[in-house]
This record gives sequence, structure tokens and C-alpha cells, in this order.
Amino acid sequence: MSKTFEALSQIGLVPVITIDKPQYAVPLARALLDGGIGCAEITFRTSSAEEAIHKISSECHEMLIGAGTMLTVQQVEQAVRAGAQYIVSPGFDTSIVGWCQEHNVPVLPGVATPTEINMALARGLKLLKFFPAEELGGVRMLKALYAPYSEVRFIPTGGITSHNLAQYLSLPNVVACGGSWMATKSMISESKFDEITCLAREARAIVNQVRGEHEVNR
Repeated sequence: MSKTFEALSQIGLVPVITIDKPQYAVPLARALLDGGIGCAEITFRTSSAEEAIHKISSECHEMLIGAGTMLTVQQVEQAVRAGAQYIVSPGFDTSIVGWCQEHNVPVLPGVATPTEINMALARGLKLLKFFPAEELGGVRMLKALYAPYSEVRFIPTGGITSHNLAQYLSLPNVVACGGSWMATKSMISESKFDEITCLAREARAIVNQVRGEHEVNR
């Protein structure tokens, strides 16, 4: 596992962020940092994503910043130039994976089936995005995948909230969880950064509690 993904594993949470205006980027990053979460995945679902990544990478050096919803190699190149430290795609795209491996950029492709997991393993990838998690069976599906793929680790994303976060984090094959509930698009556009900090702090507490219990039970 790369140092980047080791850092994600230590944080345990990946806020999945959609930003409409670049000026929200730095206040958002600082709100997450104040809540104890030092990473964010900026999705390329808006035209502001590239500039938002650039602003955060330039002004918040302690923030680990990824680019999500990567659908083309061109988007990947734009994101990396802007300062993205890792790449996330919703599905397994061989061209995106190939480009990232060629350029030594950590990549987290999405998988939904054992076939796609096999494709990732063939490329030497053992940390994968499981998406959309809840719709694919969530915790039950990840438990089922653990038996044949005990060496594979996942960052499930999609339908995860504070209510089911602990269930996912308790699984041996989950290193972190992605979600948008800590900083929704509307919260960001309405500048509710204090609320984002509060929700981030609550999520951070859940991670600490789950991992603390695991340490005690070892």
C-alpha cells in the first residue's frame, strides 16, 4: 500500500465533496481539518473541481487531496496537474489505471463484482473502492467477499452515513469509508462550515471508538 493510502487508512474517513464554486474550497478544507479529518475527495462533477483542488493543494498543505469521479484520462491529467495526490474512479477503467501506474499516481478504482476485483488484482491493486456500497449489499456483501479475497482491502462509498459507519469500519477488509454526509453540496454552497466541522468531529469520534474497541479485543 502506498504512503498515500496508508494515510487514508489511518484517517479512516474520506469526505466525498462536490464544489460548485472554487472560493468554497479552502474554507471547506479548513472546516474538515478543524473536525479532525485531513483528507477529501473532490469529485469532477462540476466545472469548479480542478480549481478547487488547486486552491486546497496550494493553501492547505496538510490536507490529503484526491480527485474523484474520474471518467477519462484527460480528467486524470487535469486533476494531477492541479495537485491531486490520488485518483478515484467509480468503476474499473483500464486506461485510467494504466495511466496512473505509468505515472506513479496512486489510484483507487471502483469495483462492484468479483470479476472486477480479479481485474484489479491482475494489475497489482489490492486497495479498491467498493461502489455503490449500500446498493451492492453493503456490509453483507463485504463480509462475503472477505473469504475469497482476504488480501483485498476496500474503501466502501455510497449510502454510508453516521448511522452505519461503525458497521463498515468494524469489517476486517475495510480500511476507510467514503461519504458525503459530513459536507453535502448544500452545506458547502450555504457556507455552513461550522456544521461541517461538527459533523466531521462526530465522524472522527466514531472512527476512534471503533478502532479503539478493536485494539482492546485483540
